[in-house]
Amino acid sequence: MLTTPRESVLPPGRVRVTYVGHASVLVEDGNAALLTDPLLRNRVGHLIRRVPPPAPLPRLDGVLISHLHRDHLDIPSLRRIPPGTPAVVPAAGASLARRAGLAPVPGAEGDVIRLGPFELRAVGADHDGRRAPVGAPVSALGYVIRTSVGGIYFAGDTGLFPGLDEIGDMGLEVALLPVAGWGPRLGAGHLDPVQAADALVSLHPRVAVPIHWGTISLVGRSLPRPDAPHEFAERAASVASSVDVVVLPPGAALELAGGFASNGNAAVGSPA
Repeated sequence: MLTTPRESVLPPGRVRVTYVGHASVLVEDGNAALLTDPLLRNRVGHLIRRVPPPAPLPRLDGVLISHLHRDHLDIPSLRRIPPGTPAVVPAAGASLARRAGLAPVPGAEGDVIRLGPFELRAVGADHDGRRAPVGAPVSALGYVIRTSVGGIYFAGDTGLFPGLDEIGDMGLEVALLPVAGWGPRLGAGHLDPVQAADALVSLHPRVAVPIHWGTISLVGRSLPRPDAPHEFAERAASVASSVDVVVLPPGAALELAGGFASNGNAAVGSPA
């Protein structure tokens, strides 16, 4: 079912970051918008459920896809986005994005891509991004999104790797970092709350928002690691005290303008 876009109401020069859930984050800058790794339906196959359902989205200038795993490149979710929307995706996933009705923009580490008013840089990630457990490996990507208030780093799925220092040198306003998963264990190529906080030493953003938590789980099981974002915030206060951590529950938003950030009534740096 195609999702009807809502109107964006942000004035020029303001940026809103909404944690849609899991690895889906909406970045709005004025009247432009990007969505990362869309996961917009209540079930993924027969194993995974999603809660809560996502709110309506604005018209999108593009979609960013970090890798080909089904919780990050979900074809039924992509089909809810208006056909022809550009989708930056690792080159091996171009045919999947096209099958979903989007206009694939194949990307590789180091590429600089423009979608509407946004300039994007594709950066590396430490994660096996192939579609299935077997087959040729596919490199996963992260993205640095240039906005009117500075760079926003979307990590996708990754472990710690030396390239984080180079990403930090790009100058980051916000880092969107995964801190958990959807199953009982995290495999290789993922950040747990402690590792995600340690990554802030290399990235040194002004604000960090934990993602990849509180949204999907195995059917019949509770959401895993509800404490993960708070553990991340506590560790960050110890190892990267200059970074303000904002914990957004799924559906909540952070607004930034001219060096000021607000997420409703919660002060920046105060875990929700």
